[in-house]
This record gives sequence, C-alpha cells and structure tokens, in this order.
Amino acid sequence: MSKLNVSSLDSLRNKILKKRKKDKTIVTICGGTGCHAYGCMELAEAFKAEVRARKLTNRVEVRTTGCHGFCERGPIVVIQPQEIFYQRVKGSDIDEIFDLTILQNKLVDRLLYVDSASGEKIVEEKNVPFYKLQKRIIFGNNGFIDPTDIEDYIALDGYRALAKVLEGMTPEDVIAEIEKAGLRGRGGAGFPTGKKWEICRGYKADQKYIICNADEGDPGAYMDRSLLEGNPHSVIEGMIIGAYAIGATEGYIYVRMEYPLAVKNITQALEDARRMGLLGDSILGSKFSLDIHVFKGAGAFVSGEETSLMASIEGRRAFPRQKPPFPAEQGLWGKPTNINNVETWANVPVILSKGAAWFGKIGTRKSKGTKIFSLVGKINNTGLVEVPMGMTLREIIFDIGGGIKDGKKFKAVQTGGPSGGCIPADMLDSPIDFDTLNKAGSMMGSGGMIVMDEDTCMVDVARYFLHFTQEESCGKCVPCRIGNRQLVDILTRITKGEGKAEDLKTLRSLASTIKSGSLCGLGQTAPNPVLTTMRYFEDEYIAHIEKQSCPALVCKDLIVYFIEPDKCVGCLLCIKSCPVDAISGERREVHVIDQELCIKCGACLDVCPAKVGAVSKYTGKKKTAVLKKSVKREKP
Repeated sequence: MSKLNVSSLDSLRNKILKKRKKDKTIVTICGGTGCHAYGCMELAEAFKAEVRARKLTNRVEVRTTGCHGFCERGPIVVIQPQEIFYQRVKGSDIDEIFDLTILQNKLVDRLLYVDSASGEKIVEEKNVPFYKLQKRIIFGNNGFIDPTDIEDYIALDGYRALAKVLEGMTPEDVIAEIEKAGLRGRGGAGFPTGKKWEICRGYKADQKYIICNADEGDPGAYMDRSLLEGNPHSVIEGMIIGAYAIGATEGYIYVRMEYPLAVKNITQALEDARRMGLLGDSILGSKFSLDIHVFKGAGAFVSGEETSLMASIEGRRAFPRQKPPFPAEQGLWGKPTNINNVETWANVPVILSKGAAWFGKIGTRKSKGTKIFSLVGKINNTGLVEVPMGMTLREIIFDIGGGIKDGKKFKAVQTGGPSGGCIPADMLDSPIDFDTLNKAGSMMGSGGMIVMDEDTCMVDVARYFLHFTQEESCGKCVPCRIGNRQLVDILTRITKGEGKAEDLKTLRSLASTIKSGSLCGLGQTAPNPVLTTMRYFEDEYIAHIEKQSCPALVCKDLIVYFIEPDKCVGCLLCIKSCPVDAISGERREVHVIDQELCIKCGACLDVCPAKVGAVSKYTGKKKTAVLKKSVKREKP
C-alpha cells in the first residue's frame, strides 16, 4: 500500500466502510489479558472454525477485540449489531449461539447477565448495570476494534484528529485547545497537560522527545495495559499530535516487559502506522516527521517516576534525580522531553476531534473528562470502569460495582495505588476528582481502586502497602530507604501485639519526615496508607496496642482458632485439612487444636460445615481465655 496523505486517509476510510456489509453479524470476543486466562483465543478460533464449517463466511465475522472491562465475567462475547451480551462463554456454548442467536435471532438465556437486585435478565451490553453508568469515551472502542488491524481503528475515525491538526492547526493552536479542554495528566499528580506542553515547547533545542509512560506497577491496576493491548493506535495518534505541538521528532513508549500482549500489540501498531505513512518522514504528506520506539522496562516500580524512567531508557540504573531541572527543560539525554501516561495520550485525539468545549462539559470545574479505574477487591463486579470525574464513590462501588461480596459491610476503599490513601464509609458520597481525593489524604494516582470489607484489618493494610513501597524503593535517599523500613518495622510489631502507646506518635512524626524529605514521588507519597488509616481508623491501632486485639480477626499473632467441644461432631474434616497435624481426635470424638503447633492458616475454619460451626476464631481477651482452657495434644 502506498503511504497515505490527508485526502487519501478519508478515501481509505470510506473504502473500508463500503466493503464492510452492514447486514453482517459480528461476533466480538474480548481479548484482554483477563479473558486470555479464561481461554478467549481458543474460543475465538473455535468460533471461526464453526463459521467455516457452516459456510457462513459471507454472513458472519469473528473479531477478537480489546478488553471490554467486565473482567469478572469473562470470556465475554458480544453479538453485533444487536449488542447481545453473553458472559462466561465456553466452547460447548458455540453450537447453541449459532443455532439460536446467529441463525434465528433468538437468545441463549442462560448466557445472559442476571441483575442481582431485580433478577432481570439483561440482553444489551449497554444496559448491564456495570456499563450503564459509565461514560466510555476512551475505553469504549476497545469492544469494537481488533487491535492488530489498523483498518478497524481508521474505520472508527482513527487518525482523523491527526489529519485535522496537520492540515490546518499550528502547534500553538493545538496546545491552546488542550489547555481550553482542561485535560490533566492521568498518571498521578494531575498536572495540566496543556501547560506541560507549552513549557516544553518554550525551550529551544535541536532535538526534543516525547515519552509515553506505560510503566504501570500499582498492585491491582491494569488500565494502561488494557488500553495498549486493546486500542494502541489511540495512544500513538495522541503522541503524534503531542509531538507536533511541542516540536519533538522522536518518541518512546516505556512499557513493562511482563506485559507481553501490550508489547506485541503496540509494536505491531507502530509497524502498521509506519507502513501507511502515519509515522516516519512527512507524516500524511506534511512537513512533520516523527518516529516512536518501544522500550521494554524490567518492572521496577520506581521506573514509573519520570526521571527514573528516562535514566532507564538511557541505559542507566532507574534512579530518580533532583528536580529542577524538570524534563521539559532537560530530559532524555539532556534534551527537552514531555512525558504523559497512556490514558492522557489516549484523550488527546478525542479532544481534537470533538473539541475542547465538548470535553469541558464532562467532569467537574477543575477535573475535566473521564477517568478509568481498576475496580478490584471485595466487590461483586471487578474490572475496568470509565466514569466522568465527579461521580461519587458510592455510585462506583455500589451501582457499577454491585456492592460488597457476600453481603458484607463496606469498610474502606484505597485509591491511587500503594501510595494512595484509604477512604472510610462515611465518605462514600465524596466526588472522585483530583482535589477531593487530595483533601481526603489520598490521590487519584493512575487509577487503582481497591475495595475492602468488614473483614479487613486496616493496620495490616497499611503494613502491606508500606512493605511493597519499601521493597520497591531505589534506596537513593535516606528518608525513603530507612524511614519506610522503620515504618514497616513499627507496623509489624503492632500487628504482632507488641506495639507501644508511643508508636502512634512515632508513626505520624516519621511519616511526615519521609513525605517532606524524600527525593521523588515514591517516597513522598509512601506514608499515605499509614496516615489515612490512622486518621480514619485509629481505634484499630489502639485495639492492637492496648488490647492485643485485631477487631477484623486478621493478624495471626493476635488470634487463636478453637474447636468448641459442645459443637464438635468428630467428622475428621479439620484433621484432614490441617497442614501441620496440629489437630487430634478420633471419629465422633471432640477434636482438639494444639496451640503450640497451630500456624493460624484457617484451613480448619474453612472446612468445618456451616451447620456445625464448631471451629471459632478469637482475639484479645477471648483469645487469652481460650488459651487457658485449651488442651494440648500429648506428645509421644
């Protein structure tokens, strides 16, 4: 194919649309990493084989798309154009889908989503509660595009924003439009994107760079990965427009090596864009040239910090450096560099296509547009959700997320990844935007959202996330390297019942020192889980310290498992499940746990029949009382 220019791009789009039959049935199969684990690729091949076997190639097309977001329900199959949403589809369901849905336009009822509240079976994807309240302006095309087929992207107006820019806008016009839209960086701090571009453009240099930060390392977060996997051209188009605006001629996409599907799809997308004249010299026949390279990172969390990321690309160890100078002045190889994350770049074509005024109507006064969140944890509907800024936590967790698993009480939600904060139940009606989260002691971060229920120990949560950031610290600066280790040590002692009253004061003082004295964002935000859990759940810290009690019955050193003699029926289930042979007893006799051997794994509690309920879990004073009356197994 000859390389495209502005006019031939429109001609190609029309040609693609013309050859696609409007009356054709499209079977779209979610091809995100989550559905890969469920065997979506094998399912897609089985669908294609069935199309061939039934000689329906002129009537039916099977398309493997990007992630649909509702990961908990995979593999997801959506029949277009009817938008019929089938969940948890297996190979054994294919015949029935063809016989009923494709050939007779009837439904396979058992594959439909059932609303847990009303019991209603829902047919169309857009009416499923998980999707109904979302506003999927960035993520929505994932369900229609085969990420390995550039024609799918072009058919949905792909690269039209780029053509508009190169045909009639100056770099200053582009920056002004982004500023007017109010787009803020989606990678963490929320710095105004247009302002960032303007600063970088203001520096004169013989070479400038743009970088896409796809080093997504937050536990439970996979928004950027799914965008790169499912709609890579949206990110590429955004980067080309950004490069034109600041005057860059070379770019990098920094992506984790452990994201093989994202690496594969973005690499192919770049090759296809070059082949068509959308990358390289004289893009779309203009005077503007740019090339973009994929750089595979080794997976260090600190590499997400922009100066560490650039050091890694340069072949050095991923150490952050002091700022200023900021990357806009001295970035990659000392040249002016602009860095934005995946979601930020994907917003750019939408803004240029639909206009800043349209984008500005979405969200709040200071936080415009939408945000993609990774909704995980103790929640019924896990997955990726894209919502307008300003939606409340309650709407996201209960209306979209379907509430807490097993009917348990909501306790807290952590936003912003391991360096974010834990927000309690009485703040569920808080709007989600940059400023509100900052006031709550948390942050937007890249978009992680971990939901916790009544069985979560907030002291242990703080310890877990501090341990993660302490392990991921590069160790360059003292406050982060030593301070975070001390925080972890104190929290560990508290979870073991060895805490002291003065520990609370020490934790606050040390956390403040780490935040103010650390070199980069990792250290500056690492204490947030401690500060917010102490701010909203101080009673749990006090219980651990003063009563040696874990109210959530999580901290192993503060709990004891005990078999109630009056309830035990001697069924042997607990004895068979114990990995360390800490339980003794004969069939139909009362069983006993040797507390010196017990490792607190909870296997006995899990297997004890609910109707029997002989195994109990105690903490604090009850634990002490139980230990006094516990019987030890006689040793040979």
